[in-house]
Amino acid sequence: MISTEEFREYAHQMVDWMADYYKDIESYPVKSRVHPGDIISHLPLSAPEEPESIDAIFADFKKLILPGMAHWQSPGWMAYFPANSSYPSVLAEMLTSTLGAQCMLWETSPAAAELEERMMDWLKQAMGLPEHFTGVIQDTASTATLCALISAREMRSCFTINQHGFDPQNKYRIYCSAEAHSSVDKAVRIAGFGHNNLVKIPVDETLAMIPGKLDDAVREDIYRGFTPLAVIATLGTTGTMAIDPLKTIASITQLHNLWLHVDAAFAGSATILPEWRRIIEGLEYADSYVFNPHKWLFTNFDLSAYYVKERDILIRTFSILPEYLKTKVDQQVKNYRDWGIPLGRRFRALKLWFVLRNFGLEGIREIFRQQIRNIRDLAEKMESDPSLEILAPVNLNMICFRFNPGNIREKDLNDLNDRILRQVNAGGKIFLTHTKINGKYTIRLIAGQTSTKKRHLDQAWELLKQAAKSEMKHD
Repeated sequence: MISTEEFREYAHQMVDWMADYYKDIESYPVKSRVHPGDIISHLPLSAPEEPESIDAIFADFKKLILPGMAHWQSPGWMAYFPANSSYPSVLAEMLTSTLGAQCMLWETSPAAAELEERMMDWLKQAMGLPEHFTGVIQDTASTATLCALISAREMRSCFTINQHGFDPQNKYRIYCSAEAHSSVDKAVRIAGFGHNNLVKIPVDETLAMIPGKLDDAVREDIYRGFTPLAVIATLGTTGTMAIDPLKTIASITQLHNLWLHVDAAFAGSATILPEWRRIIEGLEYADSYVFNPHKWLFTNFDLSAYYVKERDILIRTFSILPEYLKTKVDQQVKNYRDWGIPLGRRFRALKLWFVLRNFGLEGIREIFRQQIRNIRDLAEKMESDPSLEILAPVNLNMICFRFNPGNIREKDLNDLNDRILRQVNAGGKIFLTHTKINGKYTIRLIAGQTSTKKRHLDQAWELLKQAAKSEMKHD
């Protein structure tokens, strides 16, 4: 054990290291260069019997752990979706860790519960969400989607499945876009519906769900004796940032009395910009909605904002009240342990409070608008290159593209772009990932990391062109 004064000394050392890390982050290779087994081979097989010094542990952190980390906070991180951080968020996380609170009940940390309530209201107002929504912080959008499907299940069954299990006569069906996130597949399995009862709806040329096909699928299932239950609409699919037509989908769910859950994990943050609120037209008809401040709103992972139209359904679905959790104020407060899957809850609202106050809504809008402008400028440069194809609409701050010099078979084109991607990533300056669009190997580039500026996109474009020129010579 270290003393309070030693803790103070080491804490200062580590904060100095943290500040230097952010200052020098562009010097690190964005993608780790270790191979499978490199890290574990240097870790002892058993825990030490005798105490070891913080100096020794921190030295091993820098020697063994740091080389095996991908640097998500690098401005060269243009892969997957970002997991954004920021200085105020990190500071708040330090305080959260120091407090070490378990915030399951109002009584276990009143400030945590009441700050969470107010932060969900702040976000609702800032993002232009329906006034009747009530919010709660979940860890991830995957958890939120699972909560939504279980809530839909219980509402439709009059809360009997929690008590008695599934009735074999009720063959529930869930619907989503063919481009929806894999967390939908996982939630359908965990919630007990069975993967065969997830219906993937075809997409149009923009890779968004086709509402007419959704309506056809629901009507066909009713005719076949199934029970259509819920639809998941996606605003900003992971593969291509496709935006499902929410308003039209909502009219179909209203017609057939289906639960509508809206997954806006990344793109939802964009509605802080009034000009992007068009993507949530029809949200007032949704039963649940989720977006992740930890993806684009400068707030450390993990923090998902989950909103519901009827909070009583959520609470009744998840509430279990043993004697040891009862308190005198239960009827006067929000006990968020009843609002999701885990009983234990971190004090996540604190970092959101720090971020929203330190950046200010207008400060966030300014950064978002600049990042969107930067990606538009890059898209224009790409469109002027005859050897490059943009394969999906450029929504927000993502571009999906491939190099195509012409007169090359599709399979060879896929191999060419895979080699280009691997060469760029091996350089360590940026990190990109891929998807497939109609069988075409597609490189994804997203500029949503907190510190990504125009110069980083210019650098990415030069690296891509160099890699493409090099690889095309071999074909």
